[in-house]
Order: sequence, then structure tokens, then C-alpha cells
Amino acid sequence: MTVKVPLKETALHAERIARIGREVQTACPEFDADSFVKSVMADLPRLELSARIARTSEGLHAHLPVTGPDALDILLRSLPPTPEAAGVTNDFGLHLYSPHSDYVARYCRTAEHLDHALTALARMTGYFSAELPVRHFLADFPDQTMRALTTWARDDDHRVRRLASEATRPRLPWAPRIPLSADAGLPVLEELYADSSAYVRRSVANHLHDIAFDQPELVVATLQRWRDADRATEKHFTTLARDALRSRLKKGWPPAYTFLGYQHDAPINVSPPALERAELHEGDTLDFSAELTTTATAAVHVMYVISSTTPTGKPREKTYFLLRDTAEPGRGLRLAKSHTLRSTSTSKLTPGPHSIVLQVNGRRFPAADFRLLEA
Repeated sequence: MTVKVPLKETALHAERIARIGREVQTACPEFDADSFVKSVMADLPRLELSARIARTSEGLHAHLPVTGPDALDILLRSLPPTPEAAGVTNDFGLHLYSPHSDYVARYCRTAEHLDHALTALARMTGYFSAELPVRHFLADFPDQTMRALTTWARDDDHRVRRLASEATRPRLPWAPRIPLSADAGLPVLEELYADSSAYVRRSVANHLHDIAFDQPELVVATLQRWRDADRATEKHFTTLARDALRSRLKKGWPPAYTFLGYQHDAPINVSPPALERAELHEGDTLDFSAELTTTATAAVHVMYVISSTTPTGKPREKTYFLLRDTAEPGRGLRLAKSHTLRSTSTSKLTPGPHSIVLQVNGRRFPAADFRLLEA
């Protein structure tokens, strides 16, 4: 059986702390790399990931012979000439370099050094995405930081452009909230929604998705304006809009379906799901099928919803995408899936009654019941 190694163990460990020490010492011979590594590693094994990042940047601060812009210059010179030269093989970067941008937010977040610090974060983001450190600057210096983000949105490096969107997301996962309105980042998104990089467009979609939790009508209006402007290709725009509205689609919100071309009240009917088995254990596969019929040609967006209860007895629904297709009169559309019943780190399955229902264009049809048995 494969043993999953915790992210904290692969992100920052002894070898990587030693590499940081070597790279910084190359840029600054006065830096005591051995002492830095020894002090950080005395604490690192017992720490979680965020604390490992903080402890490493604290170690840098304690051992660098200078502070402020001079320290930033050393950290920037310690970076390999390009992210690719550093061994970065994806757009997000290597956790190896997460302490560098953390250092900027922790020790250089001052009015005196603001421009220098923000410039450093834009450079560092190619080595490890700097959206979390930028959020601390947004909290303390919102106007100045937003001006920098507007500039970054036009940067030649797609990773810097993506940072402009990601840093201002209202609900960025695992990140502190920023004291700005949910739509504060829209002017930045205006620059980026038709970007040539899928990495940037995905961030724009996620940013809109965050806004849609509280202001879904604003998101649809924004998407309509972008569609009318005709700057993005149809394929890229459709993917962005679908991703931006994904939670509204799961909730069955009619305006989301209408915007994407799915008629909420299309003349369709769906049979109750037929289950191969109605009693299952965790780890088993729930196999179901149903037939969709229509009296007129209709684009259909199909999801299935599994309802159960939490360990505390509260109702819970999990919604999953099934297919997009076009239904034609006189030709039944088969809807089928094999779904593995498995707990996740955020959602533990509870033995007891469950149900499954098909949702088409936001409408739900008759459900089928099944039971999850005790192990």
C-alpha cells in the first residue's frame, strides 16, 4: 500500500533548508549557513507547514547581516537566474522558496520600503506563488498595493499577472481575509479575463467564483459584459464562465444555466435512478442509470446529488458533474455512472440512509434511496 507523505514533509525538510542556506551564502558570504540550518532544523520537525515557512524566514532574519532593502537584495540575488533553473516545473513554484516571500511580508512590510518589497514579491512569485504575502500588504497598504496589482496585471510574465488576480480573491483558500469589498479586484480581472495563459484565466474564474458566493448577479452581469466585448475566444470564455459559475450550477440557480445556454424549464423528463445495489459499504461502487427524454431539442447539463447526514445528524448534500449533451425528441439519453463511496479529508461518510437524485439544467427529478452499512 502506498503511504502518503504529508505535504509539510516534502515542502520544507532538511535538504531544502540546507539548499536555502547555500544559495543565500553564495549571495552573501557573511551569512552563516551552518548556523542558520542548525537553528531552523532544531524546530522544523515538530512544525506544520505554515509554521515551517515562518520558522525558516525567522531563521533568515536572525542570520542575515543586514535588514530592509539590503536583506531583500541578498534574497533576490540568492535565487537562481530563472524559476526553470531553480527546478520549477509548474506555474505554482517550489515550496523551497516560500520562506523568501514570507520574509518580505514579515520583515519588510513598512511604508518606507513598500515599493521595494512589492517589487521583490513580483520577482519571487515565479519561484513560489506569493499571493499570501501580498494579502498582508493589501491589509496594511490597500491603495498602494492595488496600484501595484494593476501594473502586475500587464506584466510580461504570466505568473505575475496571475498573482494580481489571486492575491485579491475574496475567499482564497488557506489565506487571511482582506479588508476589501468582494468586488475590489474586478478592475484587475478586466485586464486578465482574455489572457493568453490558461493559468491566469483559471485564477480569474476562481476569483469570480469567490464573488458569486455573495454577489452572483454581479458575476453574471460581469460575464455578460465580457461576452459582449468579444475579447476572449469562445472556447476560453465558455470554460471561464462555467468554472466561475460552478457552485451556482450545483445549487441549481436558474440564471447560471440560462447564461450558459441551458433552458431551466426545458421539456425534459428523467426516470428515477435505477441502482444495481441498494445496500453498500464504504469503498463500494454505487452504480446507477436513468433515462432522459425530451419533447424538443434541448441542451442539457446533468449533475447528480447524493444526500445523507453528517456524523452529528445534519443534512448533507454532495453534488457531482455527470455530463453535458444535447437531447433529441424520440431518442432517450442514457445517464449512468459508477460512483465510489469514499470519505475524504473534509467529508466523512456516515452509515445510514442515503439518496441520489439527478439534476438537469438546475431541476431535480425523482430520487432513489440506498443505505450505507456499518463497516
